[in-house]
Amino acid sequence: MLLNSIHEPKDLRKLSADQLKQLAAEIRQRLIRVTSENGGHLAPNLGAVELTLALHAAFNAPEDKIVWDVGHQSYVHKLLTGRNDAFFDTLRTYHGMSGFPKRAESPYDTFGTGHASTSVSAATGFALARDLRQEKNEVIAVIGDGALTGGEVFEALNYAGHLQLNMKVILNDNEMSIDANVGGLADHLTRLRSDPGYQRAKEDLDNFLNRIPTVGSRMADMADRLKDTMKYMLVAGSFFEELGFKYYGPINGHDISAMRQVFENTKGLRRPVLVHVITKKGKGYGPAEKNPDKFHGTGPFCVKTGQPKKQKTQPTYTDVFADTLITLAKRNDRICAITAAMGSGTGVAKFNQVFPDRAFDVGIAEGHATTMATALALEGMQPVLALYSSFMQRGFDQLIHDCALQKAPVVFALDRAGLVGEDGPTHHGVFDLSYLRLIPNLTVMAPKDERELQNMLYSAVEYGAPVALRYPRGAGPGAATSDIFDYIPPGKSEILARGKDLTLLAVGSMVTTAQAAADRLREQGYEVGLVNARFVSPLDTTMLEAVFRETDLVVTLEENVLAGGFGSAVSEWAADQDLVKPMLRIGIPNAFIEAGNVNLLKESIQLDVDGVVAQISARLKGCRADG
Repeated sequence: MLLNSIHEPKDLRKLSADQLKQLAAEIRQRLIRVTSENGGHLAPNLGAVELTLALHAAFNAPEDKIVWDVGHQSYVHKLLTGRNDAFFDTLRTYHGMSGFPKRAESPYDTFGTGHASTSVSAATGFALARDLRQEKNEVIAVIGDGALTGGEVFEALNYAGHLQLNMKVILNDNEMSIDANVGGLADHLTRLRSDPGYQRAKEDLDNFLNRIPTVGSRMADMADRLKDTMKYMLVAGSFFEELGFKYYGPINGHDISAMRQVFENTKGLRRPVLVHVITKKGKGYGPAEKNPDKFHGTGPFCVKTGQPKKQKTQPTYTDVFADTLITLAKRNDRICAITAAMGSGTGVAKFNQVFPDRAFDVGIAEGHATTMATALALEGMQPVLALYSSFMQRGFDQLIHDCALQKAPVVFALDRAGLVGEDGPTHHGVFDLSYLRLIPNLTVMAPKDERELQNMLYSAVEYGAPVALRYPRGAGPGAATSDIFDYIPPGKSEILARGKDLTLLAVGSMVTTAQAAADRLREQGYEVGLVNARFVSPLDTTMLEAVFRETDLVVTLEENVLAGGFGSAVSEWAADQDLVKPMLRIGIPNAFIEAGNVNLLKESIQLDVDGVVAQISARLKGCRADG
């Protein structure tokens, strides 16, 4: 296999055009095989095979800095940079290869990513550093059309264009179709315009015309206007040129030779350049081509059929959220659903099928979504903004400044809260309780099961105030759902058992773990209390007063970092009340947790039942020794 002979990018330069095509086919087979076993972002990588080959054939990484936006299309890059061995087979597994660029993994991974719209900003920084050091390397940002909706991209484009930095932006457009005739003409024009000979001829013509007395400058202006008219007619790049970038494209993103030629030609341009390539998401694998959204991020699947190896046996939290929201929206025509390029993942796509006029997908623009939702709420609508927990971080300023300050009744439905597994530290939703509970006017809550999620969503709509409702990825404990909902007053916990020796105060997903741990501890002879706290803000202070009065040891449990989370809130309250009581806070350590199966991750940080019981038992023994 040709792929086995590629140990570093320079090996590509030894291959003929036909061999590069063969290599592309081998790479696709490798991608399909590994992701069928491990899951991953298959469709984006299948679409970026030829683009990645052309980039590494034209540029000299790692001296030339290639920055991958989001990074879910970086598998091909990893295969070409010394990781096509057994290591690639560990993709997205515990202690294995990351599914995203990771600086600690390889010098070719220039910039660590996971969230969208950062590449152009990073490339700007790399280009500035290079110029300050008076070096000569190239800097290339590779960004998809989806990530282009993020506002940070335009901030960076505007600044890089203003500075006229020597850097390249490759726009990988997999949403735009490319007609054979239009695409061929565009390819030809781009190759012509990027050719150094053409550039010199154009400059010579401009100089010649401007030397003609009286009419020369007018003729040059006329030529420029004609050029601009043709550009507006034939090329989609006028916007980028207004920002100061030289635009080339669109180019067929599956033509290695065409892309390589343009990349080579643009090396001599000491200014910002944007090259627009058109690719097909999922290319080379039938099921992914037919359903690219399904294979954007997929679990293990059968290669022959494209069907998941593991079939759902019960509804997920996302399913329950979507169905409940639809039920509520049938009863309340003010309810609308908003998401930021997470329609399928959050359930908003399902809502859209029933209420297309009340569903809004703003693209990768969480800050915009938050402010837009705020205005909708201020005008009497009831917006429910559904995001992944880790992406809510990108709307933090708007949540404080626009929503909470004005007490706008927006419901923030935060899916994927807690540890999410194989996507790793950029996607774990383990900070939300900490950064949300500090915001005034914001109610923060988490359900113990599917039924409580229903009741919390219903209650959140009824509160008439900003609410953050966070829940985990995947299926819950299996609680039966209903179309009849119960109202939960803000800050009202659920006391499940009382105990003299210790009381477990658990929030959200940790209630189930706490129940199992309590049963184990009771078998050891301890009197164990158990509380489903439900709320991180406001706290149920009446419940807390009773617990601190009745029990010897207070234990908090949360699937959130310990710094600033639920346990911190309880301990702060106790300190303010001058209550001295032994406490144990159990949660996620203040560290970035790697990728891997969620159960393995919980075991590694003692957040599973065995780990929780071990921590509590050790503390109880310490309390007895102190007593």
